[in-house]
Amino acid sequence: MGFVQSIGARVLAALHGLGHAALFFVGLVGVLPQALRRFGLVITQVYAIGNRSLVIILASGLAVGFVLALQMYYALVTYGAAESLGLVVNLSLVRELGPVVTALLFAGRAGTSLTAEIGLMKAGEQIAAMELMAIDPRARVLAPRFIAGAISMPLLAILFSAIGILGAWVVAVGLIGIDAGNFWSIQQNKVDIWRDVGNGVVKSAVFGLICTFVALYQGYETQATPEGVAYATTRTVVISSLAVLAMDFILTALMFSTP
Repeated sequence: MGFVQSIGARVLAALHGLGHAALFFVGLVGVLPQALRRFGLVITQVYAIGNRSLVIILASGLAVGFVLALQMYYALVTYGAAESLGLVVNLSLVRELGPVVTALLFAGRAGTSLTAEIGLMKAGEQIAAMELMAIDPRARVLAPRFIAGAISMPLLAILFSAIGILGAWVVAVGLIGIDAGNFWSIQQNKVDIWRDVGNGVVKSAVFGLICTFVALYQGYETQATPEGVAYATTRTVVISSLAVLAMDFILTALMFSTP
């Protein structure tokens, strides 16, 4: 019975946590119009979240493009389909690798930064001071960062895919010797702007909302201690990564299940 009670207690705790997070999300969405009226705060956070993540996104995208071109060429040349390298690289990046890898990097770079920032504000009693002055910290602190994350993530994913395709072109044309015209023409003919690129952008926007919300929630609900903040940043990366991978499967099944 003790084992059953332990399992039941864990299930109830998990349900309680999900319910609390859902209520937190509803409250955050409710104050978004207030943040939009002070759009300067959103622009500041777009710079802090997006621009400061740009270097690692571009470097990772270039490296992924290099490796992807080599791996796909070795696989395709076996079946005499090396001319399709540009198409395979493009679809792999814009449909899957661009949104997912960018989201994982975003969670590790921007997500932990947001959690630590909010957690330290709570530990320093800045959040409590705002509440005493009748300032809603969700509208003043959380909402601008939430909107900025939703804006930054698709832009970063687009840049990741673009630099990845460019890196693949460098390897395919400069190192392997594939015709440059063929590399680009097959992408122009076979890649659909709405079905492929558009769905990739939608994916990245959803991932941005997930990663940013998890980071803000963990920072806002953390214990106001150094250990609590450190634990919250770890949970941000773990929860965001698992949520992105799970949602990626769901979105892929919905978007690409029909021809």
